[in-house]
Amino acid sequence: MSVRTTDPGELLAAARAGDRRSLARLLSIVEGTGPAARQVAALVHPLGGTASTVGITGAPGAGKSTLTSALVARLRADGEDVAVLAIDPTSPFTGGAILGDRVRMGDHALDEGVFIRSMATRGHLGGLSVAAPAAVRVLDAVGWPWVLLETVGVGQVEVEVAGAADTTVVVVNPGWGDSVQANKAGLLEIADVFVINKADRPGADETRRDLERMLDLTAADGWRPPVVATTAATGEGAPELWAAIRAHRDHLTSTGALTPRRAARVQDELVRIVAALLRERALATGGPALEDLSAEVAARRVDPWTAAEQLLDR
Repeated sequence: MSVRTTDPGELLAAARAGDRRSLARLLSIVEGTGPAARQVAALVHPLGGTASTVGITGAPGAGKSTLTSALVARLRADGEDVAVLAIDPTSPFTGGAILGDRVRMGDHALDEGVFIRSMATRGHLGGLSVAAPAAVRVLDAVGWPWVLLETVGVGQVEVEVAGAADTTVVVVNPGWGDSVQANKAGLLEIADVFVINKADRPGADETRRDLERMLDLTAADGWRPPVVATTAATGEGAPELWAAIRAHRDHLTSTGALTPRRAARVQDELVRIVAALLRERALATGGPALEDLSAEVAARRVDPWTAAEQLLDR
């Protein structure tokens, strides 16, 4: 089968047979919008559901990419195949992504058991591209058993990553802040595993104590997020992180929590898709009406909510 085809069905068949170029083209399709992306979504949906997904998030400079590379090396040492979806920042001027994550993970470029793909956020403030869930579903359908989803740091905790992964790893650094700041950031609500990266620096012990105190004050639901110390540049702590991720996966499976977690994720995704479709229709059908209503709102003769309802009614 030629990889030059643009037919989504043929590309999917070739990707499932191991053709990486076809997989890359499928991911390019789902990064876009329109009928082709929706056709891919319909094709891959029945084929997935077996991959374990791990979200890796944290503030800029926390060392997420280096940590992801070290984690990939650990998975490969255990014989596990793994795909990495690295969400990169998009330039607000050119629309291009930096795509630095693939540079940092270059050690794995020639490993047939690793697939690395960078995606641009396209200005999405939550740190995740809106196409990321669809891309994860493609990787799942093609047969990658582990998918690591590394999100861009945007200066705030990327709560959205929790809705796109089975296990969420939150990466912090020594001297990262006190428990009040942490609670404001909402880390306790999304973290399944905490990582103190660059743990060879001063302040690592204090940061661990802050995190443990936070966890002591939080009602547990049967899983207390472990705190793992790593030095990603040397690979130190990567085996412990991998063990913590596997332990969380086993916990989700044994307690039956995985199914409702994934169901909630699907519900959130459906809401986002509905919102996106409504936006498309509003822009497509608005035309002069959209301009007129915008002018009315700008002149303060109509409030935005009323104008929006009138636009939807049209």
